[in-house]
Amino acid sequence: MPSALVTGGSSGIGLAIARMLRDEGYDLTLAARTVERLEEAAGALAAKAIPVDVRHEEECARLVAAHLEAHGGLDVLVNSAGVGIAGQIGDTSAKQFDLQQSVNLRSAFLVTREALPALRESRGYVINLASIAGTIPTPGLATYGASKAALISLTRSLVREESDTGVRATALCPGFVDTPMAAWTGLEAAAMIQPEDCAEIVRSLLRLSPAARVPVVVVERAGDGAV
Repeated sequence: MPSALVTGGSSGIGLAIARMLRDEGYDLTLAARTVERLEEAAGALAAKAIPVDVRHEEECARLVAAHLEAHGGLDVLVNSAGVGIAGQIGDTSAKQFDLQQSVNLRSAFLVTREALPALRESRGYVINLASIAGTIPTPGLATYGASKAALISLTRSLVREESDTGVRATALCPGFVDTPMAAWTGLEAAAMIQPEDCAEIVRSLLRLSPAARVPVVVVERAGDGAV
């Protein structure tokens, strides 16, 4: 049976993608920091739960090793762990900047690097949860957007580097999604992209032929000028 590893898999977009993958017949590993919420999500999906702080290199290596020990291989990696801190550049501390780069970019790099040997064997797929903020100027989310822009670049390079191994990758770049991270916007849930929309896009990507490459998908909210 194919297997998938989802970081940030206990809530929001990561959990929605995990549910879709379970429906598609994947054995799952969910990873997140908050143990209680992680175990609840994993229990509902009959998934392996691995509490992990993806800011640390050794934790990322332990995560991938634990997944491989449990499932014997890896077909889909979803790097959904993320953090967003709103604020103007002039008001953002170095600590806030570093945290976003570490969780949003560095962790995806580390987990992907550790997973690549197994993904090459399966000719697998990497989904990196980026953001529309990484594709357009986003005042108030500049440092968050910078981390996501770098993740998009990393994804594009991964696609080219692994073109001969069969490993594919996509940076999924939605606008505001109805998750706790977007609560600060004050937008009504109905005005935001739904986590399930993101999951359906991933479902479609996984159904493409091996010859198809989709490095970046941008998803805008409906409405004139809405992101």
